[in-house]
Amino acid sequence: MSQGPSLRVLSYNVHRWGDDREALARVVRACAPDVALIQEAPTWWGTRRKRRAMAATFGMTYVAGAARNAILVAGSTQVVDPSHWRVWRPFVRRRFRLIATQLPGGAIGGRVTLGSTDLALAVCHLGLHIRGRQHELEQVLKGCRSFGVPFLLVGDLNEEPDGPVWKRLADEGLTDLGADAGPTFHSDNPERRIDGAHLSPELTGRVIPLGTVDGVTREDLAKGSDHLPLLIELTE
Repeated sequence: MSQGPSLRVLSYNVHRWGDDREALARVVRACAPDVALIQEAPTWWGTRRKRRAMAATFGMTYVAGAARNAILVAGSTQVVDPSHWRVWRPFVRRRFRLIATQLPGGAIGGRVTLGSTDLALAVCHLGLHIRGRQHELEQVLKGCRSFGVPFLLVGDLNEEPDGPVWKRLADEGLTDLGADAGPTFHSDNPERRIDGAHLSPELTGRVIPLGTVDGVTREDLAKGSDHLPLLIELTE
């Protein structure tokens, strides 16, 4: 554990806050993040009210959101200059003989200060259309670069690490912090790593194994959401 300034960031697809809310809250509170970057935050009627209520169960405050992504903070942590990006996504996707619709895509990010270092945090949830994901990612990366500082990009990538999205993130020069974190989906029997945490090379960070976090149980992880979270520690 670093003795210098650190920032705990939780990336979590919360499955629309539609599973066991008490189990989910226990997981987030045990992880004790300074910032939570949420995917599949609750939407539709009363979106802000629902997100504020969800954040309160975590002991956090809702800052901003875009599409189904949200930024929450704890304590005195500040995320400033939040920016959101609506990304192009095919309205329909084909799988075998089926045609399914997709919800609009988007991403959100903001600036934080870690000691004397300025950086950006961004969260996205890429779609289920393979070519659409690649196009979305280009828009997300453009948004990340717009902050003009190194950044951490997290999110549900809906793709395993041998796919083109992961290759593009590597080509961008970003470090895959979750390379040793194991599969993230489905939470009750994880077999696929489809959630990512990618860091600019100028920054230092790691994924904290959930098994080392007091108060996080396998039962709560399975009941709280269909994804496992990524708990990231950034250090100066």
